[in-house]
Amino acid sequence: MDYLREIEGKSAHDPFSNRLNQTKTRICVWIPGPVIVGAGPSGLAVSACLKEKGLPSLVLERSNCIASLWQQKTYDRLRLHLPKQFCELPFMSFPEDFPTYPSKQQFIQYLEAYAKKFDIRPVFNANVVSAEYDQSLGFWRVWTVGSKDNEIDHEYVSRWLIVATGENAEEMVPQIEGTEEFGGTIIHTSGYTSGDAFRGKRVLVVGCGNSGMEVCLDLCNHNAFPSLVVRDTVHILPREMLGKSTFGLSMWLLKWLPMSLVDSLLLLVSRLIIGDTAKFGIERPQMGPLQVKNLSGKTPVLDVGTLDKIKSGIIKVCPGIRIVRHLSVEFVNGNTENFDAIILATGYRSNVPSWLKEKEMFSQKDGLPKRAFPNGWKGESGLYAVGFTKRGLMGASMDAKRIAQHLEICWKSEAKQLSAALISAASHKL
Repeated sequence: MDYLREIEGKSAHDPFSNRLNQTKTRICVWIPGPVIVGAGPSGLAVSACLKEKGLPSLVLERSNCIASLWQQKTYDRLRLHLPKQFCELPFMSFPEDFPTYPSKQQFIQYLEAYAKKFDIRPVFNANVVSAEYDQSLGFWRVWTVGSKDNEIDHEYVSRWLIVATGENAEEMVPQIEGTEEFGGTIIHTSGYTSGDAFRGKRVLVVGCGNSGMEVCLDLCNHNAFPSLVVRDTVHILPREMLGKSTFGLSMWLLKWLPMSLVDSLLLLVSRLIIGDTAKFGIERPQMGPLQVKNLSGKTPVLDVGTLDKIKSGIIKVCPGIRIVRHLSVEFVNGNTENFDAIILATGYRSNVPSWLKEKEMFSQKDGLPKRAFPNGWKGESGLYAVGFTKRGLMGASMDAKRIAQHLEICWKSEAKQLSAALISAASHKL
């Protein structure tokens, strides 16, 4: 193909390509459909939606499995925080015998069955180090580096690029003064599997989101002695209200009532069920939980038993950290406590700015689309994003369907143009 020959010619003078070629062989591959970066739930969802419309795609995954975050960086007791009907990917429901809140292993089984059903076969160990739109050619050029020395590097060329690496691509590790002097274990929750390793130890958990609260509960269940750092305001809601899931009830109420009124109802019922969390050192934001989620993407904590441990004093709530010393931590209120380990439940962030050479669609600051939901899925020059809505699996599914619908139109339009060009060329030969 002429454009591949032109790309190979340009690559010979491309400093980035030359750096790759210094150590390994590199192969240039033309992909007729879109290239999808990321084989998590978002990447699988958009690939399946494209398959349903008869469109091919190629999924690139830096790890050695699908859903690597779920398989390699989550703790054993993790379950879906929302009922399974709100976490389904397009065109496939969870098995009926799965519980309302599937376990980590059940969710992984679901994703593996999903990939098998739609015959999604990602290229594994393909770490995307750069993706850039070539204006002169009208194609995206995506460079990957294999994770092993004997693996061949590739340059994938496609008319379309779908970013599906999501909001949780890299761990967020805060800079805390004195951590190098601590002397005990300091890990991010991505490296935490079970409280069994901390049995009998004093553990400080930094971060009071869903992960931090659940890790504290898991530590309690394994006879550790956890404390929880609460630096910011946070909404804690019971996972279920009036016999229904809090999330499901919220979605139903929003069909009939304004968000502010639904928030008021949620807070009223929450206070009746779990009491005033401020009494235990956990202040609520001024805005209601749905308003906070809508404006900032910060998810309320759905309590699964941690709050009772806090109320009983088994889990101690602490303010922000001022400095870490040898096997101890001084907090901003001046108190000092001794600890054997620190677990950072400080979340994740997007890594898109580190590899995508584009500044219009994605923010260089946080790696998220600049346009707010529901308009952040489409960029310019055939660039798309899925899994950046801050609305979980439901938001990813919505984006995946939109992208597939739009690409179907693009595909048919370009097919017509190609057909017309071929007919024209044939008539000139006659």
